[in-house]
Amino acid sequence: MGLAISIVGCKKEEKYSEIPEIEFISLTPTSTTEFSQNIVLKLTYKDGDGDIGNEDPDIYALYVKDARLPQADEYHIKPLTPPDQTLQIEGELTIRLSGIFILGSDSTESTKFTVKLKDRAGNWSNEVVTSSIRVSK
Repeated sequence: MGLAISIVGCKKEEKYSEIPEIEFISLTPTSTTEFSQNIVLKLTYKDGDGDIGNEDPDIYALYVKDARLPQADEYHIKPLTPPDQTLQIEGELTIRLSGIFILGSDSTESTKFTVKLKDRAGNWSNEVVTSSIRVSK
């Protein structure tokens, strides 16, 4: 989670949208035994006014939906900039998902996750879909 400002020569700095943008980087491991380990999801983000995250731990900003389930899991993100400042930001988020499990009666299942981010102004980012992960008993 960092702040990146780049100025190259006399080029005008790219202006980011105030609607957050995310991009999927990785989901590791690609195969796991149920309940055995955390899954690590990595995303990049860009936001034109830096209002990602919230000081209140009961307010969720990240939604991660397992393709096998009807509802998304929600995660809190701490503010990535001071709440009283407007800064253009970009960086990487690393999210640790609790060990996943088999839902059906098969000995293995595969799934993907759909992820989106909500800023303090209520703007939703684009949705990204992760690569597949295989879960075994």
